[in-house]
Amino acid sequence: MRNEGQIEIDRPIASVFERTLDHVSEWSQIVVEDRVIVEKAEGVGTTFVTVTEEHGKRMEFQGVITRYEAPFVSAIHLTGEMFNLVIEYEFEDLGSGTRVTQRSDVEPKGWFKVFLFLFGWMMRRSNCAAMNDELERLKNYCEETIPE
Repeated sequence: MRNEGQIEIDRPIASVFERTLDHVSEWSQIVVEDRVIVEKAEGVGTTFVTVTEEHGKRMEFQGVITRYEAPFVSAIHLTGEMFNLVIEYEFEDLGSGTRVTQRSDVEPKGWFKVFLFLFGWMMRRSNCAAMNDELERLKNYCEETIPE
């Protein structure tokens, strides 16, 4: 299942890139913990653990940065018990601000494949709303915390 969302943030691209990637648990409502395990100087190959909580359910994901081209693109692969996620952020310099595009792909495992097949249409709508909420939180975080 693939989702995509986009938002414009009234801050410079370098600041938005840094805030988006290095402060996830500060702006995200879903990510409650994000800690680096092994950091690579070039970004790609850095491993980390992300803990999410949604509707009272906590999930832990092992993550790795798969693409890192500051300040324009970053992608990660998260491995979880029920599903994996591939998330890509693309940053576009608008001169007076930054456009952020987030793409995410859910790779279901086990019984969750059947569930997604049967109820994917319903989950897609919910996931799009959640993504838009997260992007709004990112916008607010960046615009409130980054000095001009």
